[in-house]
Amino acid sequence: MGTTAWLVALVVLLVTGADSTWTWTALAGGGLGCVGFGIIAWQTTASRHGSRGAQRDL
Repeated sequence: MGTTAWLVALVVLLVTGADSTWTWTALAGGGLGCVGFGIIAWQTTASRHGSRGAQRDL
């Protein structure tokens, strides 16, 4: 939900032409959320394949 909020905020800021600091902050928040989703997917796949270093029960 947080990633979605950052991405919605980014769209609103781009449409309204707000200060660039806020726009970059929203972009960073959305980007880091997407990186987090990628890591969760990676760990889930590794766990399903039985990798020793993967976190369990994600």
